[in-house]
Amino acid sequence: MSRYLKQTRYLVAVDSIIFGFDGENLKLLLIHRGLKPEKGRWSLMGGFIQPEEDLEKAADRILHELTGLKGVYLEQLYAFGNVHRDPTERTISVAYFSLIDIHQYEKQLSDEYHAEWVLLSEIPDLIFDHTEMVELAKKKLRYKAAIHPILFELLPEKFTIPQLQNLYEAVYDASFDKRNFSRKVLSTGLLVKQKEKDKGGSKKGAFYYQLDKGSYADKMQAFLNFIPNPDNLLI
Repeated sequence: MSRYLKQTRYLVAVDSIIFGFDGENLKLLLIHRGLKPEKGRWSLMGGFIQPEEDLEKAADRILHELTGLKGVYLEQLYAFGNVHRDPTERTISVAYFSLIDIHQYEKQLSDEYHAEWVLLSEIPDLIFDHTEMVELAKKKLRYKAAIHPILFELLPEKFTIPQLQNLYEAVYDASFDKRNFSRKVLSTGLLVKQKEKDKGGSKKGAFYYQLDKGSYADKMQAFLNFIPNPDNLLI
């Protein structure tokens, strides 16, 4: 096999930022790093790409090896290439992020690397530049949620308006007026009201809704401007 002459080889890694929602709180999936340096400290799910492996397959494999999770949608976020980001050896990392409903995947979660869901508001110190990765992923999540219904990936098939509001408030770290939130989200035409109610929160209960997947593609732009000035969220 021919090679480019006089070129230095570098390591390429993949790191995954997994956001999860449990119905009330937004969380981040972390593990204890299993190798030196920084062994035992909190870390994102990461590993090196194998010679015959593309980025997406590496991301899927590494996530499964470290957490037991399979079938999780991962979206490429950004490449991190600071010269000194890894003290051991020059390593470029391609970061991915994902949104999942915690209850849907909790039975898959492996204990081997002590994977743990941590509140997004209580993230501990992370290794290397992983905190920077998480902050960028949070900005990307907020931006995408402002222009289309990506946050439904974090909800069960049937959900209530209060659950949806809890999710939006967690993502944006803000409070929304209940009446205005309900009016805006129902005006999108993307929710189908169900006959059943969730009576866990009050005697009156709250109706369940489902996402109208048949109209998803046509009406996804209805979420545009649901959050004011979404372009400012990436700054």
